[in-house]
Amino acid sequence: MTSESELRLRHMVEQTSRTVSDPEGRINKRNFVDAVRSELGDGDLDPATQAIALDKLAEKLVTDYGDRHNPRPRGPGTLFHPDDILKLGNGIWVRMARAKDFDLVAWRRLSRKNRTHVDEADNKIHDYSDERLDAFRTTTGIVDLIDLERFVFGWTEEEAGQTGLF
Repeated sequence: MTSESELRLRHMVEQTSRTVSDPEGRINKRNFVDAVRSELGDGDLDPATQAIALDKLAEKLVTDYGDRHNPRPRGPGTLFHPDDILKLGNGIWVRMARAKDFDLVAWRRLSRKNRTHVDEADNKIHDYSDERLDAFRTTTGIVDLIDLERFVFGWTEEEAGQTGLF
């Protein structure tokens, strides 16, 4: 369940995204991050919302640490570096230096599972893009995706409320 503070934080980020979007709907990520940081630093957030923001920051910093220490090629035939981390699932990590054989099995299994999910998501993206690009080519007078979705694929404003953001 999402807390009221989490919802306020999401709303602030949503509103900030709209202020940094240009008239064509494009967002410069660096400008977006700077604007969100400014909103977070202006002192208007209640303590519960600040705590949620700090939790998210800590989560992001730890995730970045894990990503930087993800095994990568280190030379011919090896991914090993003693300080790199194997992510084993369920939030458990182990440094490569102390990994056991069963850790390698868990890491390999999780890697394959993640790869399957990535491939499935990528297939959906390609299928969706191919279908929309075909529709753009065969439909005259439509230049924005929202119009294509409305007139060719039957998208309605009611569907916009089904994003699960709030």
